[in-house]
Amino acid sequence: SLANSKYYKGGFEPTMTKREASLILGVSPTANKAKVKEQFKKVMSANHPDRGGSPYIAAKVNEAKDLLEK
Repeated sequence: SLANSKYYKGGFEPTMTKREASLILGVSPTANKAKVKEQFKKVMSANHPDRGGSPYIAAKVNEAKDLLEK
């Protein structure tokens, strides 16, 4: 079950994978750039440091977007 996977134990992989990036953004690992961008905007607006979000989480969201847009 996903609840028992290491991705849900709190924390991040040492090097982000496409799987982790897709979990962060809530998209398929094969999502197109438009879907990645759309989800990035939603996730970032909810986690932006200027709105009380964590700078670390915002950095991970950016990293996820960059990885999936390659």
